[in-house]
Amino acid sequence: MLPFLGDTFGNPFSSHAFGEQTSRGVEEARQSLAGFLSCGWDEIVFTGGGSESDNHAIKGVAHTCRGKGDHIITSQIEHPAVLNTCRFLEKNGFKVSYIPVDRYSMVDVDNIRKSITSKTILITIMHANNETGTIQPVEEIATLPRERGIIVHTDAAQTIGKIPVRTEELGVELLTVAGHKFYAPKGVGALYIRRGLKIEPLIH
Repeated sequence: MLPFLGDTFGNPFSSHAFGEQTSRGVEEARQSLAGFLSCGWDEIVFTGGGSESDNHAIKGVAHTCRGKGDHIITSQIEHPAVLNTCRFLEKNGFKVSYIPVDRYSMVDVDNIRKSITSKTILITIMHANNETGTIQPVEEIATLPRERGIIVHTDAAQTIGKIPVRTEELGVELLTVAGHKFYAPKGVGALYIRRGLKIEPLIH
């Protein structure tokens, strides 16, 4: 990071020489993260952190899919960036099912299955809990809504860099990354958005 905190300071979206240098650094980072997640470089969107990525994913799906339905499924132990976003959406007419967990902080896949309705547009379950470390069965959860067109998001902030996190293996359409969990500067995150999925941007 040191070159980009000193000499290579240009706006990566500008066409001047300073911007071109920085742009190469950003694209190298994008390629590196894409390789880490086994996804395409064009499926990586950089954000201001994990909380912004969660907000982008959940609000983006909510606003894009409102015509299809207004129901979201999550768990009771999600990160505040997920729970508070869901509560905000509830104030704006959305319905949210908060799935309980067992004594080991594990969600029951059957409970999620039973909570799916014809109005469900999103399931958002964290990959691992930030307090207990419990790894959720995201791969199994992601198979539930395939035929119904329900989008699945997981917050993988706690697992990236600690256990393998491969988007195709997990089967999710959206995945949150918090950069400072694996040596990026604070205030840097990313959102994996599966190629072909279009969601409303958080910032216009």
